[in-house]
This record gives sequence, structure tokens and C-alpha cells, in this order.
Amino acid sequence: MYCVSVVVEKRFSCPMCALVCTDAFILQEHVELHLLEESPAEEAVLGATSSTEAASSSNSSGGKSYVCPLCSVVCGDCYSLQEHVELHLDYGTAISAVSPGSDLRLARLLQEEEKQRRKEQEAKQEAEEFKKLQVLIKHNHNNPGVVDLNLLHDAPYDASVLCHMAYVGSVWFICVSARQQDLQYTCVSRQFGVDGRGGYRKQMERTTENAVSRSVMVPADFHNKRDEMMEALTSRVDNGRTRTQGVLGALYVYYQREARDCVHVWLSADTDHYCSSEGDKGWGCGYRNFQMLLSSLQRMAPYTTSLSEGSVPNIPQVQVLIEGAWREGLDPQGATHFNQRLQGTRAWIGATEIYALCTSLRVSARVLDFHQPTGPGDTHPRLFDWVRQYFSQTATRGARLLPRVVQTTQPPLYLQHQGHSRSIVGVEQKKNGSLCLLLLDPGCTPGDVRKLLSQDGSTVSTAVCRMRKFPGNLKHRQYQVVAVEGVLSPVEKQTRILNSRTLRAERIP
Repeated sequence: MYCVSVVVEKRFSCPMCALVCTDAFILQEHVELHLLEESPAEEAVLGATSSTEAASSSNSSGGKSYVCPLCSVVCGDCYSLQEHVELHLDYGTAISAVSPGSDLRLARLLQEEEKQRRKEQEAKQEAEEFKKLQVLIKHNHNNPGVVDLNLLHDAPYDASVLCHMAYVGSVWFICVSARQQDLQYTCVSRQFGVDGRGGYRKQMERTTENAVSRSVMVPADFHNKRDEMMEALTSRVDNGRTRTQGVLGALYVYYQREARDCVHVWLSADTDHYCSSEGDKGWGCGYRNFQMLLSSLQRMAPYTTSLSEGSVPNIPQVQVLIEGAWREGLDPQGATHFNQRLQGTRAWIGATEIYALCTSLRVSARVLDFHQPTGPGDTHPRLFDWVRQYFSQTATRGARLLPRVVQTTQPPLYLQHQGHSRSIVGVEQKKNGSLCLLLLDPGCTPGDVRKLLSQDGSTVSTAVCRMRKFPGNLKHRQYQVVAVEGVLSPVEKQTRILNSRTLRAERIP
């Protein structure tokens, strides 16, 4: 089923002829041309009129009148109409004595609606061209030199791989014209945020401007939000507005009292939840999961020497740190795919960028690639077993009797799959031996996550259910996991920088 979006255009009729304009400023220029042409005739009429009473009687008896195209005001002559229209479009003047500022808001609203209409038309045109390209490639699917574009959506989610696929489009689409290759590259670039249309700041500004134009936000709130954003960007530290603390502690209390069908529950070390905001919605999950990982590492003694305690960078600063890792020589292939630049873009990042960033900060990390399903129904039991081993390895050391609920000292795991990434903060083992992962999702709102902190047991149970992921819930073709395992010495860091020239994940199986 396809949903058709109908865009209603604002139209402004010329009061002097049959012309209809879609832009108030174009109409103003058009009316001024009329006025220049009618100036001599108007002077003659004014000279022949002996008094204002005669002019009034002429108007009332069927004389020519001029209706404002922006409101219902009727002017008796073209000069009055010109002054009235200019007042509509004058941003610095109090327009109406009856409702001050109303025409000013109207003019601004018309301008914003016109800008939004053009953006929607461009997006619609690009979507139609992209669909045409897909149909063309499917028709040529039997040709040996052509790969179906749908394979792009089945590729493992990794920003460097996806960008690489865009760069080698000429190899994929041998039978497709250069114009179609450019279109495919443009669509992929826009989808993955490397199209040069701005990054976190630009998206935040566009989102808030659209909220004002839809009357969802008042201008005063817009300016306050903009000031807060500029202050946060200057400080380079996340302002904490999307952060929820105390999540793991609440989970520990919940499992102590509830979930009696679980034989064992292993939880990660304390971790804050970070969710997407207006500036990174749709592309910032990788950055938010790194913030979650960092919030946990900063609380652990081994990592405080290499990390700033309590200072979690905002998304633009994370992009700066990744670029710094590339300049150190980490993952040169990934750096090339991004053209050495993340700042000012909405580029998605994946497991390889998280690995490079951790290594740059002297944090030892591994990338594990569960590259194919290992169970029935395209499930990944090997992934679940590995996660249980990761969290239980420290809890079982020297313990004669394993507690039912254990909050370990292990950091959370970064879980990557096609189109999204999340953080693994625990695992349940049921009485029948089945496993269930506990995931923190950047896509969850602070309101949903804070239900875990509620005193109401049913509310907490509902929130925990949303975190649970059984093998049947994770059925993507490929998953990648980034696991932190200690601190690197300066020598070890240099060794990993050299080895990252051909960065390879540990494939399981």
C-alpha cells in the first residue's frame, strides 16, 4: 500500500490582472510593474477629482478598487495598496493596529511554507528517481554484470562497508549508464548521511524551525533551544538531556524480586542510557551507544587514567575524536571511505569506527563478527552463548554457589546489525536453558526508559519486556559485537595502529 502525500500550495491572485503567483514576493514585484504602468493614468484621475467627496462617491458608485492579496483590506487607489502590501512584507514594522505583528507572522509563515514545499518536492522527485532505478536494475537482473540494488539492503551494517559499496558502483552496475550510477551514489550518500547536507547542528536547527512553522513550538522556545545547543557545542560535552541514570541498579532490584522463571541473570556494570535527540534522530545510534559504553568505563578504576571521568562528549565531539583516531593511522581504509571527514555530516558509524575510537583512547577492544546464522530459522545461538560467557566469566571465578542475580564488572557490549546498533547490558538464563539478551536501545525515549525506575511493579515489568530479546527476535543475517577488555599500554596501542591497516574482525564461527 502506498501513501500519497498531497501538498496544498498557497496562491496569491493579482488584484489588477488574472495572474496567480505562489510567492508573495513575486506578487509584490508584479504589482509594482502594474503601478508603474498606471502611474500617468492615475495622476490624471487625481487631477480631475475636485474633492475627496467626489472620489468617495466614485468608489462607492462602482469605481475601481484594489483588494490586498494577503488579507481582506480593500484600497481605493494603487498607491495605498502598494504601501499596504509593503507593510505585509516589512519584517521590522508593526503591521496592523488591530492585531500587531499578525501580518509579520503571516509573511514569515508563508516564506517557511514555501521553503518546506520546495524541500518536499525535491525529496519526492529523488524518491521517484530512486524507484525507477530499482525497477531498471531488476529488469537487468539476468545480466551477469548487474547486481540487484536490493542486495544493498542485505549488506552487513557498517558505514565503511556501505560507503565502499557506493564508491565501487561502477563494478556493480556495469550495464547501467553513468547518469544512473550517479543517481545510485547520490541516493546511498543521502541515506547514510554523507551527502554534504550538514550534520548535528543543521538537523537540530531544521527540526526546531519546522516545529515553529507548524506552531508546535513558539519562537521564544526556539531561541532558547538554539542557545542551549550552541552552548553545548562550545563545551563539547553532552548536556545530559537525553541521559537516564540508575538503569542497571533498577534492573538489579527488579530481578531480585521478580522474574522467578530465570535461573541466572547477569548484568553489566552501571551504565547510563542515552537516547537520540532532534539533532541526530535517524543516524546517531552508533554515537549514542558509544556514549553508553563510555559512561560505564568512566566509573571503572582501570580506565580512569585514559578517560576523563564524568565527561561524556557530545556527538560532534565524538566525530572529532574519530577523525583524530584516523589521523593517528587507525583504520585507514575506513577513513578513506569517509574521505577523512565526519564533522558536519550525518554519517552513520559502525563497529570499526567504535574500535578505532577505543584504541585511540587506549582502551583495548575486540570486534567479533557473527557473520551468518548458526541456528534454525536464521537465529544466532552462538551469539547468545558468547554473550553469556562474556558476562559470566568474572562472576563465576572462585564462587562455590552462583547467585541467581549478579551485577558484574563487565562493561556493556556494542551490538551492530544492519541499519541499527544497540547496547547489551545483560543476559537471562531461563529454567529450560534458553537465553534472553537485555538491550538498551538509543531509539527508546527517556520517558520509556525511566519507567524502569518506577515504584510500580507492573510498569517496571512492561519496561523490562521491551528490553528482552530472544533468539527469535534477532534474525538479521549478520551481527558484529565490540567488546572492551582492558587498557592498552603505549606500545600496545602503536602495535594495534599498525595492525589496523588491514582491520579484520574475529569471525564466529
